[in-house]
Amino acid sequence: MFDIAYAQGAPGAGGAGGGFSMLVPLLLMFAVFYFLLIRPQQKKQRMHKDMLRALKVGDRVMTTGGIIGIIVEGGEQFVKLEIADRVRVDIGRTYIVGRIGPKDSREPLPSPEAQAATSSQGSAAPGIAGFLGKLFGK
Repeated sequence: MFDIAYAQGAPGAGGAGGGFSMLVPLLLMFAVFYFLLIRPQQKKQRMHKDMLRALKVGDRVMTTGGIIGIIVEGGEQFVKLEIADRVRVDIGRTYIVGRIGPKDSREPLPSPEAQAATSSQGSAAPGIAGFLGKLFGK
């Protein structure tokens, strides 16, 4: 009879530790979501907001719809983009995705031979191609 009483224990003795141990995984999940999802998104929003503040006349920009134009007039809420010769549209600043460089600043991509030559000469760790070249005497 006493064995059964001791086996049952006090009714509230084991419940205090169980509630805290269930709270720890929830807090860990919140921390992971904060550092992997919420914080990077806030940083991205802050950078976009700073970019919008820094826009000035003459900047080449892209809108959310993919339209590329040059800012010819700037305002607090709206900007006027020139998307072709004598074609201007008003667009909200918030619909500008980013600033892009001028057309003439694009450099042609190097040829594959030039990439291979620079990668084999200037790399500190030549990688598998360098190892095989040394192994087979090339």
